Amino acid sequence: MKKALIGKKIGMTQYLHEDGTVVPVTVCELGPCIVVQKKGAQKDGYAALKLGFSEVKELRLSKAIRSDLKKKGLKPLRHFREVDLFDDSLDVGSVVTCSIFAENDMVDVTGVSKGKGFAGVVKRYGFHGGGETHGSTFHRAPGSIGACAFPSEVWRGQGMPGRLGNMTVTVKNLKIVKILEDKNIVLISGAVPGRKNSLITVRGR
Repeated sequence: MKKALIGKKIGMTQYLHEDGTVVPVTVCELGPCIVVQKKGAQKDGYAALKLGFSEVKELRLSKAIRSDLKKKGLKPLRHFREVDLFDDSLDVGSVVTCSIFAENDMVDVTGVSKGKGFAGVVKRYGFHGGGETHGSTFHRAPGSIGACAFPSEVWRGQGMPGRLGNMTVTVKNLKIVKILEDKNIVLISGAVPGRKNSLITVRGR
């Protein structure tokens, strides 16, 4: 099973290796996460862990979540994610930290990409558009969007103007460059989806 942890994106910086090479990295705060629920194949039909992240005031939570956490003797937590059961020894109340990962591990990072509002087909899909010369009335328009007699409709999936970004995105095969366990900080090579302080889920490969 894939090891996984919830965290947040802090920002981007550079990491200097001993041989002098510079690597662009994303600074992520991963954990500590608390196991809120452990699901089993017999009772729930599949094995999984529900992790909680980021302490919050009780009044920020709904009554149902607040009572469930209080019943289990857990602190109020803001974010919850369900991940694979990667360690059977973990139970409700167990604390999972970034120590489950090691440097040079390959991970997949899931987050919500930056929302960029309504965009046309040139910006959204990279359409070339029409000529820019004098007299042209076709610059950044999508052009023809469907067939004529058959099927007399627009094909499903046709690139059209619409909302750009603000979608759940997973970036795969990123390498963990450095782990600072005492600060719960993990440096991951390359870019990670989302804005600063946005929620991310990191899964090992």
